[in-house]
Amino acid sequence: MNIQEALEIVSQTHSGMVRSHNEDSVIYDASCGLVVLADGMGGYNAGEVASGIAVSVLSTEIKHHLESVRPEDNDDSGEEVGVALLRENVQKANTSIYSAAQSQPQYAGMGTTIVAGLFYDNRVAVAHVGDSRMYRLRGETFETITRDHSLLQEQIDGGMISKEDARLSKNKNLVTRAVGIDAEVAVEMNVYEVQIGDIYLLCSDGLNDMVEDEDIGSTLQMLQANLPLAAGQLIEMANDNGGRDNVSVILIKVNGDFAAPRSWLAKLLSWFKN
Repeated sequence: MNIQEALEIVSQTHSGMVRSHNEDSVIYDASCGLVVLADGMGGYNAGEVASGIAVSVLSTEIKHHLESVRPEDNDDSGEEVGVALLRENVQKANTSIYSAAQSQPQYAGMGTTIVAGLFYDNRVAVAHVGDSRMYRLRGETFETITRDHSLLQEQIDGGMISKEDARLSKNKNLVTRAVGIDAEVAVEMNVYEVQIGDIYLLCSDGLNDMVEDEDIGSTLQMLQANLPLAAGQLIEMANDNGGRDNVSVILIKVNGDFAAPRSWLAKLLSWFKN
């Protein structure tokens, strides 16, 4: 099954109930298995400029490169092309945003979080910077598979605050890492095996700050057969709980196997290994 047939992807974004404009940006392309969500920050319209640059760079560059390379292949350094493409293009987005902020006073200090996934060969490579998240629902288990780059997460990791107290903290929006703030950015990369039936959720903190993880998970569990309805319900729950921030979601359901075709030599080697 090709990637476009194997994956069902839907997305929704909303400015929320308090903010006058939306600084989140989302983009996806089922034909190459790419999903990108960015939550911009900065004065005036600078936040939406930063997030817009981020999703545009990743989408344009990765789609262009995948016309001539396969994500499951290894590059000259031995790294998988899909992983390298995500990391390199988050860095490229960082350079673009940082340069614009340095050269245009109205954009000074702008930046964005980013969480991006590239699905290929029954896996997903995940890049993230900041506190936008990726979750996974697998069977009955709903869990976060990214770890926030935030002051609050550092306090939890250091035992300074419990997860329960963290829900009430006023430090929720203090990120320790963002795209475009400095000349270089450390991109966290991970690769996960996927299974048929998995549902992946990418979201800005406008969702998980307003809705408890348990409620997000139970909503996906209940509405997994109708992704558009699930996405709309998550947005509505965030807004019903106050909607203090922009809220964006991308949902991906794995409906089939999308293993990369193997050459006869690879199949033979795999047979001998087993």
